[in-house]
Amino acid sequence: MAGASNVSVDSGIFKVDALTGFRRLFYLITPNESSFATTEEVPQYMVEAGPFFLIAIGLEMMIGHLQGNHQMYRVNDSLSSVGAGMFMMLIAGVSKIFFHSVEFAVYIWLHENYRLADLPWDSPWTWLLCFLSVDMGYYWFHRYAHEINFMWAAHQVHHSSEEYNLSTALRQSVLQRYTSWVFYVPIGLLVPPSVAMVHIQFNTLYQFWIHTELINTVGPLEYILNTPSHHRVHHGRNRYCIDKNYAGTLIIWDRMFGTFEAESERVVYGVTHPINSWNPIYIQVNIP
Repeated sequence: MAGASNVSVDSGIFKVDALTGFRRLFYLITPNESSFATTEEVPQYMVEAGPFFLIAIGLEMMIGHLQGNHQMYRVNDSLSSVGAGMFMMLIAGVSKIFFHSVEFAVYIWLHENYRLADLPWDSPWTWLLCFLSVDMGYYWFHRYAHEINFMWAAHQVHHSSEEYNLSTALRQSVLQRYTSWVFYVPIGLLVPPSVAMVHIQFNTLYQFWIHTELINTVGPLEYILNTPSHHRVHHGRNRYCIDKNYAGTLIIWDRMFGTFEAESERVVYGVTHPINSWNPIYIQVNIP
């Protein structure tokens, strides 16, 4: 069974249709369309999402202006964030090499030689197990990225913006991927590499839309999902915000492991020692 996402609308910039592109940003995918037998078949979801990132940023900017919020985007900050993201993708290679790097090779080697069971790659249960495992793996990576100095040195890039909008989601570190993969490797004891490759990408894609101040609350889903409200707290430098809400997709991990904090007073964004630069390369190498 090859995923339905193989049927693409390749019109140059856009590799998939608009509905598919936007629902991917919310992890609104089915096992059927996102299950693949081999890692070679797995789409580069992150690359294909690029045009939809930019459209969403444009829509957020327009809505902000219509609401009278003309300070939602600062040109210098937004260009810095987008530039940092482009620099990260440039280093990563923006190619299949990105997904067959040395880091993921360790996962493949572990699965091929030491897997505890042969889980079918096309089973919805394998898909669900991987979804939960990757999300919990991300929680622990993210938590340690705040608690261990050398990991924070890379992760602080993402927190360096004093604004909070969709462009902030693109402000990523070129070094972070060299530590994050370690937290996914144990999943290889059970889950086939192609399934993990899908969910690692979607776990990242989901976190794009939560970087906004336009959405106040999503109601009862606040108890289960990581939302804009929860993630605003994570990006805050207020005392009550520090080292809280590490979730990727599900906020349940923070509730379970004692790191959850609800949004209360107005959040002040950024790191406690501001970098005072718009240079996307300097942002990558500066250690506050």
